[in-house]
Amino acid sequence: MTNPYESTSLRDLLCGSVTRLDIGKRVSVCGWVAKRREHGEHLAFVDLRDRSGLVQCVVPGSVDVRSEYVIRVSGTVTARPEGTVNDKLATGEVELTDCVVEVLSAAEPPPFQLDERSEVDELIRLRYRYVDLRREKMQHNLRLRAKVNATLRAAMDRQGFCEIETPLLWAPTPEGAREFVVPSRLHPGDFYVLPQSPQIAKQLMMVGGFDRYYQIARCLRDEDLRADRQFEFTQMDIEASFVTQEDIFRFVSEAVLDAAEMATGERPPTIERMTWSDALDLYGTDKPDLRFGMVLQNLSAAFATTEVKAFSAPVVKAMRVPGGADFTRSRLDTLTEQAKALGAKGLAWFRVTADGLDSPLARFLNDAEAAAIAAVDGAQVGDLILIVADEYELACKVLGALRLVLGAPPVSQGPHHYVWITDFPMFEGVDEDGYLQAAHHPFTMPNLEDIDLIDTDPLKVRSQSYDLVLNGWELGSGSVRIHRGDIQSKIFTALGISDEVAESRFGFLLGAFKYGAPPHAGFAFGIDRLTAIFAGEDNIREVIAFPKTQSGADVMTGAPKQITERQTRELRLKFAPKA
Repeated sequence: MTNPYESTSLRDLLCGSVTRLDIGKRVSVCGWVAKRREHGEHLAFVDLRDRSGLVQCVVPGSVDVRSEYVIRVSGTVTARPEGTVNDKLATGEVELTDCVVEVLSAAEPPPFQLDERSEVDELIRLRYRYVDLRREKMQHNLRLRAKVNATLRAAMDRQGFCEIETPLLWAPTPEGAREFVVPSRLHPGDFYVLPQSPQIAKQLMMVGGFDRYYQIARCLRDEDLRADRQFEFTQMDIEASFVTQEDIFRFVSEAVLDAAEMATGERPPTIERMTWSDALDLYGTDKPDLRFGMVLQNLSAAFATTEVKAFSAPVVKAMRVPGGADFTRSRLDTLTEQAKALGAKGLAWFRVTADGLDSPLARFLNDAEAAAIAAVDGAQVGDLILIVADEYELACKVLGALRLVLGAPPVSQGPHHYVWITDFPMFEGVDEDGYLQAAHHPFTMPNLEDIDLIDTDPLKVRSQSYDLVLNGWELGSGSVRIHRGDIQSKIFTALGISDEVAESRFGFLLGAFKYGAPPHAGFAFGIDRLTAIFAGEDNIREVIAFPKTQSGADVMTGAPKQITERQTRELRLKFAPKA
C-alpha cells in the first residue's frame, strides 16, 4: 500500500515496502542496482536496493546497467510465479514486471562487495565510507542510533527537561583530558578550545534558572583512540537543580531503559547499584562486567601467619577460573607475564584435582591454607585458582584484568547488565607538591559525612559521584556539584588551588555562584557506546557515520592536513621545525 510519506516526485514506494497489497498497481521505485541477471536476449532481472530493502524487477529484453548504478524503475506489481517465492526477502512474494528503466546516475564498479558475507579490510571501508554506508548493517546501525536519540529526547522531554545548546567555541577549562585548540583570527595569540563536555556551561544554566537541562552534545577530546573512544563523541548531557543523587538516577534510568526497550523489545529490570569499594573488591575494577562470575575473594586471614614468602603481603586475593585446570604450562606462564606487566610481583596458580591442589607452591602450604584455596568461590575439580599477593588495590586490579582476559564475552553480547557505581573516592592521591588530586573534578560534592576527613584522612573521603556501567563499558559519569562557597574553598585548599588560580581558571563560574546557585547535580553518558551495544558491535566506529581510524586519521578526506600559507598568515601562526 502506497505510503504518502515515502513517495516523492520520482518514486511511489520504497523498494522494501512493495507487498501483495500493491499487486496490479503500476509504481515507480528508485535505488541502487544490487545485482543484474540476464536471461538470454529477451529478459533481465534487476535487484534494486534502497534504505528499506530490495525488490526484484523484471525487464523485457536486456538492460545496460551494472552494480551500484542509480536507476528509476517503473513496473507493475505482480505475484511471483509458483516456486520462485523468496522467503528470506521481505518482498519475496512479489516482483515488478514489464519494467521500464531510467538511469539516473552511472557508477564505476564499487571497491568492495556490499553484501554482508564479504569480509572487507576496515581501512578500505573507511576510505570509501560513502559506499560502505549503503550496506545493510550500516543502514541499520545509524538508523538505530537515530531512534535511540529520539527515544532519549522523548524521555527527557516527558520528565520536564529543556533542550539547550551550549557553545562549541569555549574557554580553556582544565577537566582532565587534552583539549583541541582553535586559534582566533580576530584575537591573534589567543585561542578557543573545543569543549570536552558542556560541564561548566550547564552549571551556569542552573544558576540561570533552567532547572532541568539536557542536550545531545558533541564533545571533543584529544586522547588516544580505542574501540570505545573517538576524538569526537556524542553524549546525552543533563543537569538538574534542587535534586539529589537519587533524582539523577531516576531521570537517567528512565531514559536509558526506554532506549533499551526500543532497541531490544524488552525493558531491563531496575538498574542495580554497587559501591566503588565493593566493585574493586569483587571485580577488581570500577566498571565491572556482571554477565559472568569469577568474583575475587580475600584470603588474607588464611595467610595471616603464613611461612610462604610468596604470600607474605598486605593482602592475598584469589579468583576461581572454571575449567581452568587444563590450561597448559605455556598459557599459565603467559598469564604470569601479564600479571607482572600490570605491576604484580608474580602470579600463583593452583589446579584443583581429585588428589588435592597441583602447583609448584602446593607443598609449602599448611592444611588451613590449602583448604582456603580449595574452597575459593566453591571451586570444583577441574578448576584453576589464581592468586595475587600484594598491596590491596594492585592485587584487586591485576586479578580484575585477568578476569576479563579469561572470562569476558564480547561487550555487545547479551545479556545487557547495567549497574550504577557509587561512592567513588574524592581524591586519588597526592601530587609532587604534596597536594591532593581530585578523582573527578574540583566541583564534585564530597559525602557530607566525610567532610571532616578532608583534614585528617583525605583518601578515605567519598564523593557524591557515580558512573553507569553496561557490560564492562563505562557509559557515563556524573556527580552532585558543590554549590556552597565554604565547601568549595575547602576543596580548593586541599587541591592546592589558590584564590588567584581559582579566579583565573574558574572565575566566571565562581562569580556566577555568588548570585545564587541552587543545589544541582548532573550526568552524561555516551550515545556512541550505548548504541554500539544495542547494535551488537564491539567498536563504536560501527555506529558513527564518519569515524577516525585508530591513529586519528580520516582516510576518506585525508585529514588532518596542512593549512594554506594565507591561513597561517591570517592566524599569525608559526610552526616549529618537525623533530
